[in-house]
Amino acid sequence: MVIKEKILGMPRALTYYNYFPFLYGFFTKLGFEIILSNPTTKKTLVEGAGLVVTETCLPIKVYVGHVLNLLEKGVKNIFVPSIQSVAPKIYNCSKIRGLPDLIRNVVKGDYNLIEATLDKSEKNLGLFEFLKQAVEPFGINNEEQIRAALRAGFVLHNNFRVMMQHNLTYDEALKNAKDGKVVINSNRDENKGINVALVAHGYNIYDKRVCMDIFKKLKDLGVNVFSALQLTDEELKDGINTLEAEMYWANQLEMTGAAGHYLKKDSIDGLITITAFGCGPDSLMIEDIKRKAKNFNKPLLNLTIDEHTGEAGFVTRLEAFCDMLYRKKRTLGSKKDKKEFAYSSSMSS
Repeated sequence: MVIKEKILGMPRALTYYNYFPFLYGFFTKLGFEIILSNPTTKKTLVEGAGLVVTETCLPIKVYVGHVLNLLEKGVKNIFVPSIQSVAPKIYNCSKIRGLPDLIRNVVKGDYNLIEATLDKSEKNLGLFEFLKQAVEPFGINNEEQIRAALRAGFVLHNNFRVMMQHNLTYDEALKNAKDGKVVINSNRDENKGINVALVAHGYNIYDKRVCMDIFKKLKDLGVNVFSALQLTDEELKDGINTLEAEMYWANQLEMTGAAGHYLKKDSIDGLITITAFGCGPDSLMIEDIKRKAKNFNKPLLNLTIDEHTGEAGFVTRLEAFCDMLYRKKRTLGSKKDKKEFAYSSSMSS
């Protein structure tokens, strides 16, 4: 049966934070109306957690809650992709790979699950085939039309990435990209305050409810924040090499790659990593990052989050870490000034 209405619901969770700019450009080029779930709330977390086993990680619980929110809005077509592999032998975790099966089994109701599989470790399951699967239920099978939409998706995605790399916030970059604009912001002085790299998956730091709006909290502390989305693919891959890591996980670039890049960057004063409790791949990557951080003499704070994480303790740890970075920077600055003063005095005598 062909679905007549080109209305597509997208959960504002998990892969949304990395792929939505591209998907928005692709689907809107084909005449789709995209409806997003509402930003995460306590209700999202509670309802999502209520449908899965306790041991399920926080990002999956949030995702289920967002699907429920779309159903509450009356959305009948919900896009739930299976992102198996993003490059040959580079895989996602089992939960992201099995998202369609999970949603089909735990979320009951009258809706169409629009699923497509991306698996670059297999033949004929690349990006183009993935997109063909996504629009096939709507009777769209013209390959030239799909390729044109694919190009539109890449244009919007690339514009979004350029603006992220030039210091716009996630929301600002996304809004401008959707409006067809590219805005460059260079008003960031890395010599003022302290510079911290926030190393985490997009869904753990750009969902304000999940991370308790960490960007604002750090900004209020006078911190310049840097993340993986502000780096080019080449910089991320170079970061993997810096830590002498082997690529296996699909989202390893935004963790190990970003960490490797920022650890060797002199202007970065410290790293903050955020991981979801119970995430196996993240626990392996974080241990590697911790060991390598010692070699670069960079302070590192690891924050683990779940639906029970209290904001007071979260903020206390952030404040203590940033205070330590400020004291360290002042101490190093004082030593540097003394050396320069001693050098200039010896030259003048």
